[in-house]
Amino acid sequence: MSEAQWERIKDTLPGRVEHVGRTAVDNRQFVNGVFWVLRSGARWHDLPERYGKYKSGQTRFMR
Repeated sequence: MSEAQWERIKDTLPGRVEHVGRTAVDNRQFVNGVFWVLRSGARWHDLPERYGKYKSGQTRFMR
C-alpha cells in the first residue's frame, strides 16, 4: 500500500488511540496482512510473521 493510499484510509480504521477499547499495535501492518491473505488466497494460518499474529489478524478481519 502506498503512502498516499494509507493517508486516505488511516483515520477510518478502529483501534486508534482516541477510540474506546484496545489500541491496535499497528493498523497498517494489519491492512497489509489482509491484503496478503486476499491476494495469495492462503489461509490465515499461513500469514507471515511480519504481519503479526495470524489469529489477531483473522479476528479483526472477521469483526
